[in-house]
Amino acid sequence: MIVLGVLASGNGSNLQAIIDNIKSGKLDAKLGCIISDNPDAFALKRAKESGVPAYYINPGSHKTYLETERELEYMKCLQEHKVELICLAGFMRILHSDFLRTFKDRIINIHPALLPSFPGLHAQRQAFEYGAKITGATVHFIDEGVDTGPIIIQRAVEVDDNDTAEKLAQRILKVEHQIYSEAIQLFAEGRLKKTGRKVEITNSD
Repeated sequence: MIVLGVLASGNGSNLQAIIDNIKSGKLDAKLGCIISDNPDAFALKRAKESGVPAYYINPGSHKTYLETERELEYMKCLQEHKVELICLAGFMRILHSDFLRTFKDRIINIHPALLPSFPGLHAQRQAFEYGAKITGATVHFIDEGVDTGPIIIQRAVEVDDNDTAEKLAQRILKVEHQIYSEAIQLFAEGRLKKTGRKVEITNSD
């Protein structure tokens, strides 16, 4: 059983999917802690209602990343809870190299598009407004770029002619809830082999 730490900034629906999959036995994992940079994040309430240690840690004054001292607090909390895999679930901060080195190849993220297309914020709306016929969701390892890390799993979602950006986002979200837990389970089973930018999913023993 792997110990997870989740970083979240908002609603936490992907966190809830992880909680539900752990409870149902679909995911062989334990939630060590949840940390948010937003004191009002609904993700914190979801965690507390499930009995998971939940913390708000002030990120500092910068809007896009954690200040160095604050980042150290995040790292200390994760280490104290013996976290083995960090899952970003709508966490809206860039992590620095020290953080990435400390948890090398142990930080993953879910993104609502088929990377490398439509990175960054509002990816669903980007795809819709661009006129894409197919978009989807991606689980990837974190590196120092924005949504540039090696890809673990992707799943496509077709864009319907009668879609709105909001309808499309909801369909993508359902796929996110599925593939994030799939990727976590693969990591827990030791079936992800990363070589450079490529991630191979190996057969189970």
